[in-house]
This record gives sequence, C-alpha cells and structure tokens, in this order.
Amino acid sequence: MLEQLPIYIQDFVLSMGALAPILACILIVMESILPVLPLFVFITINFLAFGHVLGFLISWLFTCLGCFLSYFLVRKGFSNWTMKKAKKYPTLNDVIKFINKVSPATLAGVIACPFMPAFAINIASGLVKMDFKKFAIAILIGKVCMVYFWGYLGTGLIDSMKDPTILLKILIMILAAYLATLLISKVIKD
Repeated sequence: MLEQLPIYIQDFVLSMGALAPILACILIVMESILPVLPLFVFITINFLAFGHVLGFLISWLFTCLGCFLSYFLVRKGFSNWTMKKAKKYPTLNDVIKFINKVSPATLAGVIACPFMPAFAINIASGLVKMDFKKFAIAILIGKVCMVYFWGYLGTGLIDSMKDPTILLKILIMILAAYLATLLISKVIKD
C-alpha cells in the first residue's frame, strides 16, 4: 500500500489541475500560522506531485513566506504588550535579551533542524522584535535544510531509513547552513 501511495497522491493532485499548486502554497503558508497542520505531509505531497526541484522550490518559498507572515502578525499584534510585561518581570526581560542576542548562524542552525517547532521560533522572534534582516537570513538559509529533509524523507520513507548516507547528507547540509550564516553575519556586521 505504501508503494502505491505516491501514485495515488500524484493522480489526485493532477486531477485538481491548476488548483493544485495554489492549494499547496496556501496549505504551507497556513501551517506556519496554525502549527497543528502537518508540514511534513504538505512538503511530501509537493515533492511527489511536482517533482524534487519544483516541489522543493514551492515548499521552501511558501514555508519562508508563512514564517515571515507569522513573524509580522505577532510583531504587530503582541510585541508591545510583551515589552510592557517585560518591564515588570526581570526574568522575562532576560529571556528577551537572550533571544535578541542569538546570532543568525545559531538561529539558522535551530531552524534547519527538522524537529524544531518553527511556529514557536516565529512567535518568539516577533514578540521580542528581533531584527527582521537577521530573522529573514536565518529563515531563508535554515529552511533549505528542513524542507529538503522532509521532502527527501517523505518521498523515500522506507529507503531513507535503510540508507544512512541520506542522513549524513542532511547533517552536512545543516552544518553548511550554519557556516554560511556565520559568514553572512560577519559580512553584515562589517
């Protein structure tokens, strides 16, 4: 049954015609706002329906857009309230300072980990009014690894567990994302 699942998904998506990519984009953006939606499933469907290249691009682009939307919604709606509360509670103020001191490289590394809750990172970054440029760099770089991981794992669930080189490639990508963000951080500071 698992072997036939990709064929069923492709047939279903192809039967939707032009609505398929639009629906895929909307679902991925909504997942960044409503964390109960399964991003893993949407990325896997995109990879199966549109192929590895287009499925990756759709998933990456709209995951990033969803994160930016979530960040701005929280920043505009709740950050002033959070900052007022921080003045009353020194511990909360310390947490805000800690989050703002996180480097883009570290943030990208955290975002690149496929099991990190992106929704929580978006909310925390928006609440503490993290610099958008720092947040955007981390999201754009970190999401590459995360989307690749879920897409690759989803399309070959059984095969990826049998082949340890896939997991090694993903670890190398996470390290590369971290190093690239370190380099970009230094360039921005200078």
